[in-house]
Amino acid sequence: MLIRNIETVKTVDWGNGLSRRFVLDADGLGYSVTDTTVRAGTKSRLEYRNHLETCYCIEGSGEVVELDGTSHPLTPGVLYSLDNNDPHFLIASPHEDLRLVCVFAPALRGDEVHSLAEGVSSAY
Repeated sequence: MLIRNIETVKTVDWGNGLSRRFVLDADGLGYSVTDTTVRAGTKSRLEYRNHLETCYCIEGSGEVVELDGTSHPLTPGVLYSLDNNDPHFLIASPHEDLRLVCVFAPALRGDEVHSLAEGVSSAY
């Protein structure tokens, strides 16, 4: 059994927020669980080429936007899944941070960070 506390898990500053990595590849479960904060007013172009991702909003607000412009509002209680390695924009509202619980499969190693260069998707 794994028991982890937010105060002691690996925390990674991924550029536009923090990712608290509760379950990682080394744990042998085949998936990762993170508690991710997206800083207010940020816009990140992301793409997970090697992982599927599901995120559940637990705090704050924002939106996930497909590259064709289709926007999906995020508020507490809303879940989205990137089931086709979908490139997307993750946007936090200008007035508050967005907080998500995310599951990645296969699992993250734990040291991954985004490269948030303009015009290209950050990918890992």
